[in-house]
Amino acid sequence: MLTKDLLRVSRAGGGYHPQFAGRRHRPLAARVLGTYQGHVGEPRERLDAALSDLEGEADHFKLVRGFAKLLEREALFETRAEVPPERARRAAFETAEEVGVVSESERAEALTTASQRLAANADPESVADSLYADLDERQVLTEFDARWSPDELLAQYNLSLAQTALFDATEVRVRTSDPKALVSAVKRLRLLYEIRKTGAGREVVVTGPDALFRSTRRYGTRFARLLRTVAKADEWTLSATVDDYGTERTLSLSDDDPVAVPGTEPVADVSFDSGVEADFAARFESLDLDWDLTREPEPLETGARVMIPDFAFDYEHADFRVFFEIMGFWTPEYVEKKLGQLETVEDVEMLVAVDESLGVGEDIEARDHRAISYSGTIRLKEVRDALRRYEEELVAESAADLPDELVPEADVTTLASLARARGVSEDAIEGQSFPDHERVGRTLVRPAVLAALADEIETGMTFADAEDALADRGVEDASAVLSELGYAVEWEGLSGGTVVEKS
Repeated sequence: MLTKDLLRVSRAGGGYHPQFAGRRHRPLAARVLGTYQGHVGEPRERLDAALSDLEGEADHFKLVRGFAKLLEREALFETRAEVPPERARRAAFETAEEVGVVSESERAEALTTASQRLAANADPESVADSLYADLDERQVLTEFDARWSPDELLAQYNLSLAQTALFDATEVRVRTSDPKALVSAVKRLRLLYEIRKTGAGREVVVTGPDALFRSTRRYGTRFARLLRTVAKADEWTLSATVDDYGTERTLSLSDDDPVAVPGTEPVADVSFDSGVEADFAARFESLDLDWDLTREPEPLETGARVMIPDFAFDYEHADFRVFFEIMGFWTPEYVEKKLGQLETVEDVEMLVAVDESLGVGEDIEARDHRAISYSGTIRLKEVRDALRRYEEELVAESAADLPDELVPEADVTTLASLARARGVSEDAIEGQSFPDHERVGRTLVRPAVLAALADEIETGMTFADAEDALADRGVEDASAVLSELGYAVEWEGLSGGTVVEKS
């Protein structure tokens, strides 16, 4: 962003219109860029003087200063002095106090004495030059490596100008061709938002702190950062209410404006809105349940508005989804709005993890959603138990649709393979009958195969040879089948095992 003093807007007609740089300003952008490049090795005061000369040739001095403000971030300034300035000043001031400097000759005497005290190779002129070498205007531009070409500098300027204009926004309304990316960014930035349905589609409304608390610099910065995500979409419109020194004005932007995100400045995205969400996702996915966790699923209708839950749980063995919303520490007004959404949300299954400090668990239960109270971290056991209730119903439904007897074509198969083939969970086929197979552990084997294996396997075989014989028949769980045949494995350290009869 630019600093607010460099903001260029028109207030014609009561609006708030950023004065963007156009193609005709490309030569000026190139000259400002070249001025920095040409002053490497020179003090800042010479660079500033050259930039001041350009201001007189520009449409507006703020254009030059805006370009320079962006390029300043790419410049490295260092203090160059033969004597560290602080040491030089201390020695010179102490000597001047002793000498009582009034005349030029006395000043020269003080500098000579100071140089003698500092170092053998420090002459009076070096001490004089070092006294104020750390002042901004005396610092030297030692390195300048601009990431932008003149065209990219124009683009970055326009984006920064629009961001600065949004700094004092109290509400931002956006329509975009990529609403999911927008809402994700809104939540990452911890902005208050809602999604409204309008005649032209869905509109994301982001509200500022003025409605609840007071305007803060951090909040204004978040509005500005949000514009980066908005401008990445192919089609978008943005309308913002801006507090212009006490006067409410409307800022309107769209993809027709020269607001784009230069590809050389990536945005550091955060995966989750909060540490609570990130912690929950990491711990849940480590459980290896029959549920897939989806981040920010599709929007849900809530009357005239829309909400996007934080997560959804998708059951692997059926087309069934449970939404999951996390209610952290929000303001009372926002909690009330969220409760309203939960009351009018379309007919879906939803779990709500609610910070116990909010004290609204019963309100959520009254809206036919299961509430899971938490403090600090979400307890996985409660989430898992809630999902198991759904899972039990789904397993029962799947089992009811299966025939009483299952007859796999393969001589050897596993419950897991059979469940995948049927599109159900293993639990759904646990209680089924398999008339043509014997169940050995989690494996189904035809009796004829077991009889053939009984002839092949004998005491004294190495476990490796027995495993190969079983694998040739399609058996993966060697230990279970060997046990069924009456054998065990006697291990000999790390060298291998021998098949023996079970005692």
